[in-house]
Amino acid sequence: MADGDDRIARIARIWRGRTVPEKANAYAEYLLEVGVKPLAEQALDAQMFREDRAGESQFVTISYWESVEAMSRFAGPDPRRIHHLERDAEFLIELPEAVQVLEIVRDRVTSRD
Repeated sequence: MADGDDRIARIARIWRGRTVPEKANAYAEYLLEVGVKPLAEQALDAQMFREDRAGESQFVTISYWESVEAMSRFAGPDPRRIHHLERDAEFLIELPEAVQVLEIVRDRVTSRD
């Protein structure tokens, strides 16, 4: 979220994809440049995660939105619909069929007294 932006994230849109280890570094660069950075410009913010496992690497992107309506302006009328990147089929083991859309119930981590 940009400095001074007081909009509150109420929705998280989560995408998951898997690739083989030989393609993981190239896909990480591609996903960041072509997927996550443009997404972060439209959403309140976006994060990219990677987990390397035996035989595959999993990528997760989470974007944050103030409402489903705001997310729909980016994703279209069905915010769960996948918008595959041009080269996803080249990199991914299988093309994901949907994203997960969650309501953010609590958005702060606080210390326990």
